Amino acid sequence: MSTLDWSKKRCIVLDMDGTVYLGNNPIQPAVDGIVRNWERFDFRFLSNNTSHSPVSYVKKLNGMGIAARLDQFLTPTEPLVHHLRRSNMTRAYIVGNDDFKAHLHELMPELAMTAEDAQCVILAYDTDLTYEKLSTSALLLQDTKVHFFATHPDLVCPSPEGPLPDVGSFLALYRTATGRSPEKIFGKPDPRILEPVFEKYDLSEVVMCGDRLSTDKALAENAGIDFILVLSGEATAEDAAREKRAPTLMVENLGVALP
Repeated sequence: MSTLDWSKKRCIVLDMDGTVYLGNNPIQPAVDGIVRNWERFDFRFLSNNTSHSPVSYVKKLNGMGIAARLDQFLTPTEPLVHHLRRSNMTRAYIVGNDDFKAHLHELMPELAMTAEDAQCVILAYDTDLTYEKLSTSALLLQDTKVHFFATHPDLVCPSPEGPLPDVGSFLALYRTATGRSPEKIFGKPDPRILEPVFEKYDLSEVVMCGDRLSTDKALAENAGIDFILVLSGEATAEDAAREKRAPTLMVENLGVALP
């Protein structure tokens, strides 16, 4: 692993679950490091977890002492909406909770969220998942004209008690039940989620920090930016050692890495 020249960095893109907090518990050295450097860097907060809206995340981070604003958040919902509009899709069946639906409606009020004449099924991290949602969406996907999209590929979501099933786990169920896989997955590690950042900064000015190799590290590599792996969430040092390409830095927590 190389060292990181902080003098060349202007923007830090932060994963949240496992990097800034675990569940409702702040990772205090990470929070302290963010607060300490708040005026020095442009912090952006990125999460594949679509079970919470950006408003919910702002309240959560504010409650931890981080002065986060809505305009600092990046989610898979924005590129999803861009694709729906570009594809002239106005009717979708949503497998997602109320927070996700509210954020989706805010960004795309013209979208009808219904099973009737649905043009696509959208799978998000649904913490209120029911068998009715599973069966309705599975039956819709029997029709190959109905498109299938997912917000992100994460297999599990970290929590203080241990990993919880996430969209990637749900996708295994859909593959078994319907033979279908999503045509597009919009969150990390797809670099399009970072387009708002690259409209303002050069690649060399941005660093990504996260706890997952399959999404956070892969996103940084796909985007061509430096990556800090924190061991405060999912990945272990042993996991990192098996990677073909090492992260730029590997630290116990974000607070250790920040100047």
